[in-house]
Amino acid sequence: MRILHNQSQWLGFILLSIFSNAAFSAEGAVAAEYKWITFAVFGGIIALTMAITYWAAKRTHTTAEFYAANRSISGFQNGWAIAGDYLSAASFLGIAGLISLYGYDGFMYSVGFLVAYITVLLVIAEPCRNIGKYTLGDILAFRNEPKKSKAIAALSTITVSIFYLTAQMVGGGILVKTLIGINYEVSVIVVGLLMLAYVVFGGMVATTWVQIVKAVLLVIASIVLVALVWAPYGFSLPGFLDSVVNNEGVQKQVAKLLGSAATNMTPAELGQRFLEPGLFLKSPIDQISLGLALVLGTAGLPHILMRFFTVPNAKEARKSVMWAMLIIGGFYVLTLFLGLGAAINVGPANIAALDKGGNMAAPILAQYLGGGADSMLGNFFLAFVAAVAFATIVAVVAGLVLASASAMAHDIYVGVIRGDHATPGEQMKAARIASVIVGIVAIIIGIAAKGQNIAHLVGMAFAVAASSNLPAVLLTLHWKRCNTGGIILGMLAGAISAIALVMVSPNMTYPKDVVKAANKVLQGEPAVEAKPAVPAQPGDGFVCELFAVCKKAEPAKPETLAKPATPGAVEKLATLNAKLASMTDPAEIAKTRIEIDKLGLAVKKAQDDLKQYEGKTTSLVGLEKPFFLLKNPGLISIPLGFLMVILGSLLYRDPHAAEMWDELYVRQNTGIHAH
Repeated sequence: MRILHNQSQWLGFILLSIFSNAAFSAEGAVAAEYKWITFAVFGGIIALTMAITYWAAKRTHTTAEFYAANRSISGFQNGWAIAGDYLSAASFLGIAGLISLYGYDGFMYSVGFLVAYITVLLVIAEPCRNIGKYTLGDILAFRNEPKKSKAIAALSTITVSIFYLTAQMVGGGILVKTLIGINYEVSVIVVGLLMLAYVVFGGMVATTWVQIVKAVLLVIASIVLVALVWAPYGFSLPGFLDSVVNNEGVQKQVAKLLGSAATNMTPAELGQRFLEPGLFLKSPIDQISLGLALVLGTAGLPHILMRFFTVPNAKEARKSVMWAMLIIGGFYVLTLFLGLGAAINVGPANIAALDKGGNMAAPILAQYLGGGADSMLGNFFLAFVAAVAFATIVAVVAGLVLASASAMAHDIYVGVIRGDHATPGEQMKAARIASVIVGIVAIIIGIAAKGQNIAHLVGMAFAVAASSNLPAVLLTLHWKRCNTGGIILGMLAGAISAIALVMVSPNMTYPKDVVKAANKVLQGEPAVEAKPAVPAQPGDGFVCELFAVCKKAEPAKPETLAKPATPGAVEKLATLNAKLASMTDPAEIAKTRIEIDKLGLAVKKAQDDLKQYEGKTTSLVGLEKPFFLLKNPGLISIPLGFLMVILGSLLYRDPHAAEMWDELYVRQNTGIHAH
């Protein structure tokens, strides 16, 4: 064990060295003279988490300690750890960014993520703690055929985790590269090595405390930013919202999003529209499908389910969910102020210029509140928010790797291959080897996915969890007739349908659309004639709203005015360069150079897209346009998952599952004989 302690110390020094060299050798959002601040903050957080790992390694000797922290985590501590596991970079950066660009609709994601824990509290947390031991497979194997249940559970766990893991690794690489200039590949490797250190050496103990520390830092950073954003308005909510409505940048953003529909709207009406639904989530059916995946998917995420095995009893499991809901709910309220604060202080146009998805809204808001890009405090704020975001990614990745490794080692190796007859030493060895394998795979996938569109992967992870894991767990716990046949059929049907529908959905990249958008950037748009108003057109049926097999209903379209032709980026660049040659005002020169740089990046991206998709006309699965019209498959795949569990259970004979029902019912409600 002393060797492990020394190895974890050396790994910490190696990571600090990598970060030091990378941070000072590249260019990012932090000016060169302030790089030392970035390094100091990042180094401090890495050193803190490595110290936690060193401490945890001394307390991780058995499989119970490695997988479940020896069930020694209190409900309060586990609530913070759940929050740390759940509040990913998508929550901190993504939702704040969506709110800064689309207002009210961005906040709907926060509501969906929070409401999900009601499902967890009412039907999942307590029974899972009483029935399970370490993994999703343990829950399903209690009354079903152990080997078959653990095999299918492990397959689903690894599938969900890989989707989520890929999104986090790619997001981490892009985030750190954008914020402080670290090379993408180095960033992914650093995330992977840190995550491996937490999991391999410290197991669930280290992962838990890293998640707690990360959650506390995230909440503190958000509270400080919100206080600075809100203070100028005397902490008055009406005053703050009035400033949003009357902000010129917000009004321009709404006008841009609405297009011709904004022609007859006053500035005040445009600002008010920012606080109303419909700017981003425009399809009610798509909203329902997304909502189902978010609300039900959380209860099926394997790395969240694992957290309930770390507490000593069901009471602490319930308490941990209550604390998690309080922390997560409070944080999501803060994201509303962060997003709206970024919109009025930084501006939607400037946020979108840095990242079209708005993911840089919170970090750049922090820099602005600290005094701007040229101030030490502003760069310290930016560095701190960047470091917290980095810690967020690493903590979530560690939880996902631990879930995948437990599925491989505990379910597949110990449960299926060894028939639950492995010695404690063999189990620990298998757990650590599986962690290393998953970690290496995560790093390879993260590097290989560079430049790919991975935005749909988190949604896919939630959809698979809601369509495959939740029906199996819920019906195993609460339906007497549920058995092994239903579990296998339901989990396969739910996962396959969710993945298949995403592969033919608008989430995929369609070369014709990419080429069209690239040509629009380079060549501009031709003149458009005025068009009269068009009434709403009925569709051929509900199926047509889901699949491109018949006529879809069309909403009413207002009258549009004629538009002159707009020049492309190439022509704009030539014009700006010509103007720059005759300019003498330093401020005007600086402003023009920024515009030229932005246009240059747009031209390069458009040219790269044209080169990448030259000669290509179809998506990965051979489609020129989406066949499934919703962005999230939950509306179809979730009911299908439940239906297949029911049908499979009714058609398959499994006397053992029926015999175990009474014991399962008593144990899940009382906790008698729970591990």
